Amino acid sequence: MPHGSIDKALHHDDGGGGVLLSWEQRRNVAVGLASALAYLHQECEQQVIHRDIKSSNVMLDANFNARLGDFGLARLMDHDKSPVSTLTAGTRGYLEPEYLHYGKATEKTDVFNYGIVLLELACGRRPIER
Repeated sequence: MPHGSIDKALHHDDGGGGVLLSWEQRRNVAVGLASALAYLHQECEQQVIHRDIKSSNVMLDANFNARLGDFGLARLMDHDKSPVSTLTAGTRGYLEPEYLHYGKATEKTDVFNYGIVLLELACGRRPIER
């Protein structure tokens, strides 16, 4: 993706600068990511639970539109079935407490992750600073 991840855009750790996201661009990223989650959770034949929504997995295209990537931890679920316990997977700082406790990822897990990304967009800080 031409503009890399929102992690790179928000945090200039590598000394390479990156891009500065305006408030309008940040809002567009938030809306675009919410639309992607709505599609994965409600419109797909089987529900897709991403399980690793974080700023480094949200890429920016040439027009600064959000594109969700890295579906390596994603799971498919029938819309009307209860989640099955799995080994907890994801990134520290983005994990939902209930998921850590019960090991059951649901669409609520992704929505929690989305909320952390929103805070990161608004504050410009990582969920866990080093």
